[in-house]
Amino acid sequence: MTLKHSAAALLVVALLAALPYLVSESMTNAAIQMLIAALFATAFSLLCGQAGMLSFGHAAYFGLGSFAAVHAMNALGGEGLLPTPLIPLAGAGVGLLSGIVAGWFSTKRSGVYFAMITLALAELLHALAPHLKGTFGGEAGVSSFRMPAWGFDFGSTTEVYYLALAWVVVSILLLYLLTLTPFGRLTLGLRENTHRLRFLGYNTHALGTMAFAISAMFAGIAGALQAVNIEAANYVVFEATISTAVVLNSFIGGVGTFFGPAIGAAAMTFFGHVTSDATRSWLLYQGLIFVLVMMFLPRGLVGEAVERLKNRKAGSFAPGPVAGRLAGLVATAAGAVIVIELTQRFFSSDYKTLVSAGNWPPVTFLGREWLPFALTTWGLPLVLLAAGIALLAIVNRRMAKAGGEA
Repeated sequence: MTLKHSAAALLVVALLAALPYLVSESMTNAAIQMLIAALFATAFSLLCGQAGMLSFGHAAYFGLGSFAAVHAMNALGGEGLLPTPLIPLAGAGVGLLSGIVAGWFSTKRSGVYFAMITLALAELLHALAPHLKGTFGGEAGVSSFRMPAWGFDFGSTTEVYYLALAWVVVSILLLYLLTLTPFGRLTLGLRENTHRLRFLGYNTHALGTMAFAISAMFAGIAGALQAVNIEAANYVVFEATISTAVVLNSFIGGVGTFFGPAIGAAAMTFFGHVTSDATRSWLLYQGLIFVLVMMFLPRGLVGEAVERLKNRKAGSFAPGPVAGRLAGLVATAAGAVIVIELTQRFFSSDYKTLVSAGNWPPVTFLGREWLPFALTTWGLPLVLLAAGIALLAIVNRRMAKAGGEA
């Protein structure tokens, strides 16, 4: 890491430290979720981006870390096995042990077989958890309370935020330093050419198991921070949606860069926080973002930005093309959002109850009323959509022509 990169990282940490004084308590709570998601994605990226092993069941280690933290908080008659600031160590220990066991089995295979084994193990745990009520609490889960420690009562969102920030910064720093070690370089060999590593005499199964276990350990820390934040754990943390979310968020950010998954996870968590209250279709938007990123930015948002900065050509960042692309994206997004939101409203069960005897009332969206069979209702968003796509195509064609002539 260069001096410039170190200064940028310190600036980001300083901004994060000042965040609770700049935003509301609700946004501070959202920031805690963003930090936890960033750590979870970075832990996942060690396995997927660094070692080249795609896991579809990382929610298992996140969830085990969450339950380990809750039980540690409840231990010794509620006094806690560890002081509250050190509770994530319980998640780290359980995540590491479970990662060693699961990793030993999973890394005996590679590719799609490895992914299916990780998925099967996570789904097995998700299916068993409701029946192991002594450990996972059944449908109600397990709840606890944060105990005062080290002069803090941890009763406010701000104190929990700083606890999460400290753990996330230290954990991500350790993961980054790990990539610089000989072990970190060997994990790249697992991704690039496992047969060559084996030919050189390395035990690739042991290397893969170690990478899996370390990734699970930091996923367990993220799960423990989640439990400390909400003071509870429920077996829903083992659901496939948690594993899916970390995969999508990591690839949106870019698993080819170290900070890409963290940035992608934080951005998509913030996106979900903002849009979930505004629309019922927010999951659809997240899916569309993933599809579009994979189609047009396969390295991820951060990966593409880094690649373009490394190989910038004349005119790549000129004001004209940037403004043209931005205008095209805004028009395309506006048209798509209007179509999706109107379709959702017109086909919702609430709207169907308002329809009677051929009377189709308008719906209110963006401060105006939209009639279901009016030409402007569908014509306006479709024109915006077509204009945005056309503008993007024109800009891309001109940039490609300019690049060819150069």
